[in-house]
Amino acid sequence: MKTRILMVCLGNICRSPLAEGLLKSKLDPNKFEVDSAGTGSWHIGSLPDSRSISVAQKNGIDITDQRGMQFKPAFFDVYDHIFVMDTYNYEDVIDQARTEEDKAKVSLILDELFPGEKVDVPDPYNDSLRGFDNVYEMLDEAITKLAERLK
Repeated sequence: MKTRILMVCLGNICRSPLAEGLLKSKLDPNKFEVDSAGTGSWHIGSLPDSRSISVAQKNGIDITDQRGMQFKPAFFDVYDHIFVMDTYNYEDVIDQARTEEDKAKVSLILDELFPGEKVDVPDPYNDSLRGFDNVYEMLDEAITKLAERLK
């Protein structure tokens, strides 16, 4: 049985699609399934932001098969691990948890690098392409460590 992992941000078009693509590139697809979602509903069915697609492609990752979906409480039954990009979305996901077991599945992605420090991946949506590059580099470092831990 595969380990199922979900990456979560606000709109599911910038950070979580990059995190999904990065983690997929570092794990065995026969052992792991990785998806992403947003806490908001604005981009359901949409492609990732063109800047996320560009940054991913520049780094050898294709995320154009992803489509936005919204996080829902039923996901606690589907996913083994839920990694959230920032404390705002962390609280939103935790508020939807039904049990302590649900809550135990949720972590901030940068806890991989800064355990317990509640460091956020900044939302690059209103930033330049350089902001997307910075987010990619931050996620790559955290996800490399996560992938090594999960293998």
